[in-house]
Amino acid sequence: MASTVAMAQQDVCSVVHTIMNEAKGLVNKGKNADAIALLRAAQAQPELRSCTDYGLLSEEIQRIETNQYLVIPVNDSISITMIMVEGGTFMMGATEEQGDDAKEDEYPVHQVTLSDYYIGQTEVTQALWLAVLGTNPSTWEGSNLPIEKVSWNDCQQFITKLNQLTGRRFRLPTEAEWEYAARGGSKSRGYKYSGSNNLSDVAWYTENSGSKTHPVGQKQANELGIYDMSGNVWEWCQDWYDSGYYGKSPSTNPCNNTSALFRVDCGGSWGSIARYCRVSVRGSDSPSYAGDYLGLRLAL
Repeated sequence: MASTVAMAQQDVCSVVHTIMNEAKGLVNKGKNADAIALLRAAQAQPELRSCTDYGLLSEEIQRIETNQYLVIPVNDSISITMIMVEGGTFMMGATEEQGDDAKEDEYPVHQVTLSDYYIGQTEVTQALWLAVLGTNPSTWEGSNLPIEKVSWNDCQQFITKLNQLTGRRFRLPTEAEWEYAARGGSKSRGYKYSGSNNLSDVAWYTENSGSKTHPVGQKQANELGIYDMSGNVWEWCQDWYDSGYYGKSPSTNPCNNTSALFRVDCGGSWGSIARYCRVSVRGSDSPSYAGDYLGLRLAL
């Protein structure tokens, strides 16, 4: 009986998440009023209230009504949706919920204060990369799949051209900005992964990916409405990697600009075990290296 109830709730929650994704698509097209109407109609369905994530419908309405989405057109068919992250103070690194999976370079846990910024709702897709640079180096091809097999240096070329096209100042997030957003910012519920303590709810990783990437935004979003910050592809950050940086990091808007051998990447990928999909995990690769597990997410 218990398993039957759990299965029924899972089915109801799948409807809630489908509606959330449909609303996201409307926002991406600039149809905010239609998105709100869709979400309010879902709230009026009593059968959906049994879902543990039913409250996300109200949170999404609030995000849309308070203009926490910034939709930036690139051309007639492609736009970029950015999520506003309200600045604040958090504890960065191997906090208690990370448990025994934490690595040495995630210590010491330290207090960080960040200013407001925007971060991409999804990882950069192949469609966006192709629209900007006219190439697609990815191993698995699909317009809504995350771009991968791109180096940090490639990302800088992409961002430079994107800024020329849009008149914006896109960049890679700092490591601190990335982790704060992955944790859910000021709305954080203290999850081990980005948006849940159950990794399968929010991530494509080694146990469910089929050894490949998947279209962005299919899994459950985190507290800020951001997708795939755990799994799918590792995401390049602005910082140079230093295993001991947390012991000397500035407390306000930190970014390690001291040249080293590697740049930071975060979040894990389709080929990562659960330990490497946590919100505080720190990866590193040569800025010239382009692997099929490496992609990016924009900041502004």
